[in-house]
Amino acid sequence: MSEGSTTADIQFDISWDNSWRYGVFYDAAWVFAKVSVNDGAWIHATISGVTSIGASGTSLTIDVPTDSKGVFLYRSADATGTLSTTAVKLQWFRQGDGVAYNAAKVKIQVFAIEMVHIPQGSFYLGDGTARSGTTNSHFFDAASAAGAAVKITSTQPYISSASDGSGTAGDIAWVNESTYAGALPTSRTQLNSSFPTGYNSFYIMKYGVTQGQYRDFLNTLTRAQQVTRVATTITSGTTAVTNVYVMSNTSTVSYRNGIACATTVPSTTPVTFYCNLNANATANESADGEWIACNYLSWMDLCAYADWAGLRPMTELEFEKACRGSRSVLAGEYAWGSTSITQVTGITNSGQLSETATNSGNCAYGNHASVQGPMRSGFASTATSTTREGAGASYYGIMDLSGNLWERPVTVMGSQSGTTLSIFTGLNGDGSLASNGNANVDYWPGNAGTNGVNGEVTGASGSGFRGGTWNNDASYARVSDRYYAAYTVSNRDYHFGGRFARTSP
Repeated sequence: MSEGSTTADIQFDISWDNSWRYGVFYDAAWVFAKVSVNDGAWIHATISGVTSIGASGTSLTIDVPTDSKGVFLYRSADATGTLSTTAVKLQWFRQGDGVAYNAAKVKIQVFAIEMVHIPQGSFYLGDGTARSGTTNSHFFDAASAAGAAVKITSTQPYISSASDGSGTAGDIAWVNESTYAGALPTSRTQLNSSFPTGYNSFYIMKYGVTQGQYRDFLNTLTRAQQVTRVATTITSGTTAVTNVYVMSNTSTVSYRNGIACATTVPSTTPVTFYCNLNANATANESADGEWIACNYLSWMDLCAYADWAGLRPMTELEFEKACRGSRSVLAGEYAWGSTSITQVTGITNSGQLSETATNSGNCAYGNHASVQGPMRSGFASTATSTTREGAGASYYGIMDLSGNLWERPVTVMGSQSGTTLSIFTGLNGDGSLASNGNANVDYWPGNAGTNGVNGEVTGASGSGFRGGTWNNDASYARVSDRYYAAYTVSNRDYHFGGRFARTSP
């Protein structure tokens, strides 16, 4: 950093496997940085531009959103395979972040999350069968007694008050077949103008949050923030820890979550977390499970991670588009576009980057005795999985939207039992958390502020569950199944995971 400049360059190399681009269909990396000055707390770096896109390797395009919280980086030309580029330089607005040019010591961490671009366009919701049919409480066109799928277009949709097929054509309706699907409003009501319906383009994480990602998140927090984001007691003054597996609050690995700390920790400064699935004396080994989908995440944990990363929750409408794309609905379909499903019955290369199903299963569901926890994110995508079904991939190439761990989208209704529509407006996280580690983005489900503003996410009202999980039967993994779509749960559990979205720049 020089005295006369308000910016500094952040340079890094980047690569990831299984990358692709076919016109408007492509994967990308959401890249952001955290900065620590003189060993102080980590702050989110403001990215004000791009200095250079790379010295060698894959030709890249970089989009810088107007909020400057990071960049989207993706292939410039159609191709598939490993993406690798060296010496990418981003312009960091260090003065705006309060970092002096002559700071004694500046540490920078660059993070990258694989995302998939979902292009703008119409799509369908539902199952296309009878209103009480193949899947629980699925969406259907409010004017269809037969339960026809409803098309989402550029017009902000209405939620119907009629579940008998007597509503207005094009409105969204459902039959409340479970206690947890959400009640229809008392009168026909339009979703708020900013509610993300899935019609406009957005990005979604290619994989669910992994244990390695959540570990890295924890290791950039203050001690007070860490206390809130783990289950084990590590309050200030604690130096001895028995339940070292901090997400399950247990002394041994529970349901394949290997995020741990040492038995002796500092009294007040941040705790260092690591992955240790094999429970030996060496942390963060190749078989320690950092690629396994992260379970034991509460809604508040998920929102904190999303806010910290500059992302946002997805909606249940975006969830269905991410699964199905622009295709017509297929009754009882899973995220890979067919009604066939193969249960994982064993794990090969446990905890490793190469972890996969012993029997070439494409979905972790059904509480199989040889699995007992989430699998590696994207486990079914291997060199021999040449079809969407074999890879467990959605229309756009997103992994594990059916099975493994529950997805946690924003429901169209504000709560499980309420009849008020969601106030969610799709605001992205700003990279900064409250001092106690909570997300604090306006209108996010669970924001305890007045009318969802100027508060912290301390509850789960307005969130729900879609896509199934490793310990439930296959029916919940269907794209249109809404059995728990508005189920308000605030606790951590061994089958709760999630992933996030971001509105396209």
